Amino acid sequence: MAIWNSRGLRGSTLEDLINRTNEQYREKGLALIQKVPTPITPIKIDKENRHITLAYFDQKSTVDYIGAVQGIPVCFDAKECNGDTFSLQNIHEHQVKFMEQFEQQGGMAFLIIFYTHRNEIYYMPYDHMRRFWDRAAEGGRKSFRFEEVDQSFRIRQNHGVLVPYLEALQLDLERRGD
Repeated sequence: MAIWNSRGLRGSTLEDLINRTNEQYREKGLALIQKVPTPITPIKIDKENRHITLAYFDQKSTVDYIGAVQGIPVCFDAKECNGDTFSLQNIHEHQVKFMEQFEQQGGMAFLIIFYTHRNEIYYMPYDHMRRFWDRAAEGGRKSFRFEEVDQSFRIRQNHGVLVPYLEALQLDLERRGD
């Protein structure tokens, strides 16, 4: 059974799993990836509990994670999907633009998508995501189906790593001919 479905991680989000994975990668010296905080401006604060109870976003965030893997700049966004159809409304235009510019600078951009109902996680290279994005922009489907996802990029737990996306990144590198 996959660890993200075990008792210890019940109720965890994909980002929690990726954060733990990134800690493991950092500890092993394989990668240095950081969660990009979303800048907010607090409006109401519960002074007794020191919690923000109301806030607004200062600006649009770019992607969820950014860093380097063995000298390769990477950025990616984590997405969850509870059906077999992934709506492109879950990806924002400013994110696509940032990923495009990141790739133009020699980095690698991608999505990690957790199909919760299947308990399966996939790495989606930027160019695959961009193909779906462009199809929608040209009047086509505003989503993509699970069947359209490249199954060779499925991320399977191994060696105690929760979301071992570095193997999929290696496959992406090989595919690109780098």
